[in-house]
Amino acid sequence: MISPITNLPFFDPDHGSLAHALDLWCGANLTAGHASDVDSECRHLAKLLGSAGWLRYAVPASHGGIHTSIESRSICLIRETLAYHHGLADFVFAMQGLGSGAIALYGSDRQKSDYLPQVASGEFIAAFALSEPDAGSDVAAMTTRAELQDDSAVLNGCKTWISNGGIADFYTVFARTTNGAGAHGISAFLVPANTPGLHVTERLEVIAPHPLATLQFIDCRVPISAMLGEPGQGFKVAMSTLDIFRASVAAAAIGFARRAFDESLQHARGRRMFGATLLDLPVTQSKLADMAAAIDSSELLTYRAAWLRDVPHANTTREAAMAKMLATENAQLVIDSAVQLFGARGVSKGNISETLYREIRALRIYEGATEVQKLIIGRSFKGSTT
Repeated sequence: MISPITNLPFFDPDHGSLAHALDLWCGANLTAGHASDVDSECRHLAKLLGSAGWLRYAVPASHGGIHTSIESRSICLIRETLAYHHGLADFVFAMQGLGSGAIALYGSDRQKSDYLPQVASGEFIAAFALSEPDAGSDVAAMTTRAELQDDSAVLNGCKTWISNGGIADFYTVFARTTNGAGAHGISAFLVPANTPGLHVTERLEVIAPHPLATLQFIDCRVPISAMLGEPGQGFKVAMSTLDIFRASVAAAAIGFARRAFDESLQHARGRRMFGATLLDLPVTQSKLADMAAAIDSSELLTYRAAWLRDVPHANTTREAAMAKMLATENAQLVIDSAVQLFGARGVSKGNISETLYREIRALRIYEGATEVQKLIIGRSFKGSTT
């Protein structure tokens, strides 16, 4: 499975070793597909990834991690590899990072020590509660409120499409603390799952099973020390966290696409048709060529974004948006081609191409739909001389 991408100057030797070691570990420890009880499987995978040390890449070294700060290239390589082997394992890893990323970036020393080591071990399951019924991509439309009192904040409102909703040990919650328009006046809070007033009101089912829920906050009181960063800094907290992990969504899409390609190539080599193999047919060779080129172009954009963030420490909002947009769209095309190559087997429940087809669809939506990525890219040119 290991891509030769790690031989390019984007990477250090340690990155190739990381990808190889994780690939071997996945082959020995992960079984493709989902358990019937997704909640239990996610908890199991968190402990499994934590005990093996892979979750340490999702937190800084000061609190149990590997690198001084979260490193994009490692995160991307891990997500690509996990997605190749097991979609739910990739989901678990990603949410541990996304759900705790705001703590790593903006948390106090006490917040970091209380949460990050347990995230790295898989003891705590993290969640990122930003979306609302009428505020998904448009964060400025947020209506959940937090009333700041002397020593506490009281939250009221609704969050939905929350990954790990219902199984998380804590939520990073974003709420409006002032009446400012748009993105102004939003603050971020750490809310333990057992806090009175926090209710899981609905579990949501999607085509690729993951734990998702709607949360209701009714006079949910947390100490003022639960705030992440300063009052009114919540939009910055959210965007900074998403910027770290947006390129890794592209990497997960590459993992799904590469698995689809490898399975298709193996199938084409063995499938007898018209006195030859499926691979001998020019139309198959053409389709595989398109698939391979789509995967490689996605990798180059993705690891360019990761390298730019890690090495020159550049602002990669535009580059990460390009990677996320292209990689997820390309992966959808690659996996659709795989389904076509498998024929009737490709749409049979449990076939790897059918599983991947369901897995990839959400990646074109979450952490900013493709259309939102286009807006981000387009807006980046305002005032630019590029």
